[in-house]
Amino acid sequence: MPAKKSSGRKYSKKAGTAVKREMGKMKRGTLKSGRSGKKVKSRKQAIAIGLSEARKAGAKVPSKKSSS
Repeated sequence: MPAKKSSGRKYSKKAGTAVKREMGKMKRGTLKSGRSGKKVKSRKQAIAIGLSEARKAGAKVPSKKSSS
């Protein structure tokens, strides 16, 4: 059986750029969370913020996983 062919990029380049920008802000200590306004220290949270910003800008980003 042949291997399943990939259907292209999962995330757009624009999404990668947004995540890179938010990671830079986190490393400089200027990234704040939206709700509480506290400094973001978690790498995962910085990535989530970057993807969220890219989503708002209309970039190709898979939708968030819904909690069950």
